[in-house]
Amino acid sequence: MPFDNTYSRLPERFYERITPVRVKNPGLIRVNRELAASMEFPLPETDSAMAELFSGNELPEGCDPVALVYAGHQFGHFVPRLGDGRAVLLGEYVNSTGKRFDIQLKGSGRTRFSRNGDGLSPLGPVIREYIISEAMYRLGIPTTRALAMVSTGEKVFREEELPGAVLTRVAASHIRVGTFEYFASRSDHEALKILTDYAIERHYPELTETAEPYAALLDKVCAAQAALVARWMSVGFIHGVMNTDNTTVSGETIDYGPCAFMDSYDPSTVFSSIDTYGRYAFGRQPAIAQWNMASFAGCLLPLLHENEDTAREAAQSIIDGFKDIFKQHYFADMCRKIGFSSHEDISIELLNRLLEIMQQGKSDFTLTFRKLSSAVENTPETFLSGFSGKDEVGKWLIDWRKELNRQGIAPDKAAQIMNGCNPAVIARNHRVEQAISAAVEHGDYSVTDRLLEAIRLPYAERTDFDEYRNPPEPSEKVYRTFCGT
Repeated sequence: MPFDNTYSRLPERFYERITPVRVKNPGLIRVNRELAASMEFPLPETDSAMAELFSGNELPEGCDPVALVYAGHQFGHFVPRLGDGRAVLLGEYVNSTGKRFDIQLKGSGRTRFSRNGDGLSPLGPVIREYIISEAMYRLGIPTTRALAMVSTGEKVFREEELPGAVLTRVAASHIRVGTFEYFASRSDHEALKILTDYAIERHYPELTETAEPYAALLDKVCAAQAALVARWMSVGFIHGVMNTDNTTVSGETIDYGPCAFMDSYDPSTVFSSIDTYGRYAFGRQPAIAQWNMASFAGCLLPLLHENEDTAREAAQSIIDGFKDIFKQHYFADMCRKIGFSSHEDISIELLNRLLEIMQQGKSDFTLTFRKLSSAVENTPETFLSGFSGKDEVGKWLIDWRKELNRQGIAPDKAAQIMNGCNPAVIARNHRVEQAISAAVEHGDYSVTDRLLEAIRLPYAERTDFDEYRNPPEPSEKVYRTFCGT
């Protein structure tokens, strides 16, 4: 396998060299053959050989396994050293076009960053990350992806005894805002410059030709995060733990712990069991993303200018622009959800009115927008069925149709726009939990397989997966999700 290890050639204070802990009885649960093919990653021929590879028992030739060190703001509180406490980066797989893919094992045992943890993963969080990362990819949202799931044949102890598993994760890289915070907090400006130059070369090599590459990097990362969170919001996704150590410079979604897609629309929705005060609630995600970018900017100050005031002024100017970049992406995405190809003031006003009606009526976020295309002409019954009070939404429909007509958007064109960005099926939280329960309690992965097939074409009309459109019944609702650690 053509592995390279550029990160492990950085100075040794960037990581710990470590070999994954061998597991007793690895068994292949699932392998993402489509992803492997797109990467040109050569899979072993047998399930047993894949289990050995993706458990970490057999390492690919040429890899140089390391656990990365980083810091992070966790729920607003700075932790000066975190790091990969249950993950090992095998290296970078390089395909025939020269594209690099970080290959990381999660649940591969203790490292020096485990902080008294066991470094292992229960099966449930592995299944959740596999499903949700695939759902995000299918929705067209930048994300890390899962290449394989492997059972370990061993038990993991949390609140109860659970089956253990290892996830193989693929990412553009695992460079986080928290990686910069680690060296900045130690005033290690040499390492900070090495890391920043590495990040530019890895993700934004065109910046090396600019007059101010470090300011340009901050600008690029801010723009990537603004666009990413806008996309999350457009499909009702709640990350759950938007700590700086879960914020990538590549602009990919990473670390699917206590995350979920929202059912009833409410900006205050929280799923994380540890987010007691709603810091990472659905509606707070844009502000938190800007906060994380401000933390990133603070790390880069020594590189922006030798004069601290000048550096701060340059950084502040970029951070102040985050909100406008987010709004551009957010309103462009959201106005398409109601059939407008541009986001004029009247379109935005109509969008906000609909969201208020949805919040008041506790309407389902995904179903409401998907059904709207059926109301573009004179057949609103399906759409109206999602609302208890019909008068206010009926008035909205009249105003909405008038505005579509004013902007010259024909009904069939509006429906095409909406159906192209409003999914029919998402990985609803109760469905994910059903898949996890079947696997953990009965060793049944058929529920996982069917859910993965249901979300494979989220924007298509497929009657054989109609049941996956439906929100949970009251008895099926899952109000909290948990981190695998």
